[in-house]
This record gives sequence, structure tokens and C-alpha cells, in this order.
Amino acid sequence: MKIYTRTGDSGETSLLGGARVPKHHLRIECYGTVDELNSWVGLVRAGFDDAFTTPLLDEIQNNLFVVGSQLAADPAKSNIKIPHIEEADITRLEEAMDAMDKELPALKNFILPGGNVPAANCHIARCVCRRAERLVTHLSYEEKVEPLDLKYLNRLSDYLFVLARYIAHKAGAEEIAWKPRG
Repeated sequence: MKIYTRTGDSGETSLLGGARVPKHHLRIECYGTVDELNSWVGLVRAGFDDAFTTPLLDEIQNNLFVVGSQLAADPAKSNIKIPHIEEADITRLEEAMDAMDKELPALKNFILPGGNVPAANCHIARCVCRRAERLVTHLSYEEKVEPLDLKYLNRLSDYLFVLARYIAHKAGAEEIAWKPRG
């Protein structure tokens, strides 16, 4: 199978279901940002591999494909069979955060993103997740969006914050508190 199709050379692309839209369409920006997030999660996974986080990071990457597929689908074609995010996916993120939180020192200040390279990558993934959430929220005011997709992105950004702290903690890296001027 060839990767290139030449169908996008004029600045348009197809949604699942066949509708053609400009490549700058908000829906395309949404699923492109989710794809970017998935790549950052892959980098986090490649840099921090342990028995606790790796299976969930694999699941998250698969779930981001689900969210991206939902966003790539033409909302006018409701008969397209695409997997969905489930409430259980969100619960798994919450349970993982609760488990990591038990090992972390109490958070008393805002912290600067960093710690070590894998934790810093996780902070970048969190920021990209927040951007994806903002874009999908914007899209939801214009077109139908699966509510659990939004909820998943919201919870995922929280998970990535806690994971960044967990990664730094496991590596013995110092969390640097934000010290505002004045």
C-alpha cells in the first residue's frame, strides 16, 4: 500500500465517511493534536519503562487512536463503526493517579516542569493534552463530539501531571517549586 495518495495536494483531506474538508478545519486540528499527543506519550513510554506505567501507557496510546478516530469521522455519517472511549478508561486513569499519589510527597507549591528528561517529556505531553482538550471543547460548540472523549482528555492531562511527578520521584529527581517574584 502506498502512503501517498495525492488527494490532499490541493489543501483538502477526507474525513472518515468521505466528506472533504480543508486541512485547516477545526476537526482536523483536533485530531492532529491528539496524534501529536500520542507521539509525546510514545516518547514518555520509551523513556520510562516500568511494570506499573507501561501497560497503561500502551492503553492510553490505543485510546488516543480511538479519540482521534472519533474526531476524524464525519459527524453526518453516524452509521460508521468506530470504537468509543468508555467510562472504565477514565476510571483506570483515576485509579492509577490515586496509586501514584500514595508514593508522592504532598504537593504544596506549583512546580516547574522538569525533574529529568522523561518527566519533562511527560510535562510536554500534558501541555499538548490540554491544547487538544481546548480544541475539542471548541469543536464541541460547533459540531457533535463524544462527551467521553472530552472527559478522557481532561483526566488524561491530570494523569500526565501526576505521572511526571511519579517519574521524577522514582528517579530521585528534585521537584523545583515555583518561586514568584515579590
